[in-house]
Amino acid sequence: MTRAQVEAFFATLAAANPHPQTELVYTSVFELLAAVLLSAQATDASVNKATRALFARAPTPQRMLAMGVEAVTEHIRTIGLFRTKAKHLVQTCRLLVERHGGEVPRSREALQALPGVGRKTANVVLNVAFGEPTMAVDTHIFRVANRTGLAPGKDPLAVEHALLKRVPAPYLRHAHHWLILHGRYVCLARKPRCELCQVRPCCDFARLQSAARE
Repeated sequence: MTRAQVEAFFATLAAANPHPQTELVYTSVFELLAAVLLSAQATDASVNKATRALFARAPTPQRMLAMGVEAVTEHIRTIGLFRTKAKHLVQTCRLLVERHGGEVPRSREALQALPGVGRKTANVVLNVAFGEPTMAVDTHIFRVANRTGLAPGKDPLAVEHALLKRVPAPYLRHAHHWLILHGRYVCLARKPRCELCQVRPCCDFARLQSAARE
């Protein structure tokens, strides 16, 4: 994908969805952090279903900590890896209270020091909550970046670094949301919906498919 095609790629996505949002439901930075922590290997829809009651009962780290692991576990039982996630979430709440005055820290180092918070989770929080131009590479972004030729890489970190170099500055703030949504609803893993794709003219995969048919 050429530089001009990259520009056209994001201009098209931006025109179709000027203000993309995460599909996780939250009302505070803490709830966002908790939701993203719980979303690993789970759908946003399943997380939202579980956190509705959880956040109503415990909307702060202090109240979540007071609930304890057992009660949190019961609330998130429908989510994959729920026992480990409940333990990590309560441990994270303890550190937020003890080290950060109950507030979510704004640095990557401090975020990744929290149990269950990896680089992707930290990137989501930094981007969505604090407006930093980070790139949270999940399976959707990894697939789209490689398939389209936008930012090929052998692993998520390589793709993250490639995207930060290739995405034009005006689009960096929302780029990871556009790419996630594109991968979730159009550039599907098993059968990409190329016939519905608005950025098909910019895509290396689409060009290869066309050439193979000729």
